[in-house]
Amino acid sequence: MKALKFLPLLLLFVAASCTTVRVATDYDRQANFSTYNTYAFYKPGIDKAKISDLDKKRILRAIDTELSAKGMNKSETPDILVSIFTKERERVDVYNNNFGFGWGWNPWWFGNGYNTSVSTTTEGTLYIDLIDAKTNELVWQGMGTSNLVTRNMDKKEERIREIVSEILAKYPPGTMTR
Repeated sequence: MKALKFLPLLLLFVAASCTTVRVATDYDRQANFSTYNTYAFYKPGIDKAKISDLDKKRILRAIDTELSAKGMNKSETPDILVSIFTKERERVDVYNNNFGFGWGWNPWWFGNGYNTSVSTTTEGTLYIDLIDAKTNELVWQGMGTSNLVTRNMDKKEERIREIVSEILAKYPPGTMTR
């Protein structure tokens, strides 16, 4: 019976651990986010992002889709400016599997019982900055970290949309759209 009480908690933990994008946000608590209705992309900031122009286009399209879904419009005289930058790192995971063969407590009896495997993945972090156009100050920043897909272009584009969507789900602060 006790196990049944913990089942909902276990299911919540498993569901939460299935997300493959780790997101964090920060914002200016003095900013009035209800006044930001229009946006434009901040070209000088976007040009500094160290990714291919094709990936920049994919990211900007995904941001455009997400902000439009929130009721915001692109404008020549925007309330906020949107900038991005990226970081990339190689992640190395080492797994020590100590499986034994044979009899008794010693795993090395009758064979090699030790196996080490190493895997590397490329992990990328996308930062989305929202800058107040009047004051030119950063008012919101979202960061999403995830493994990158590089070989299959359809999966890569889908992955970029997922990362942007997860980040912007936290905008504006205090709301959860998911």
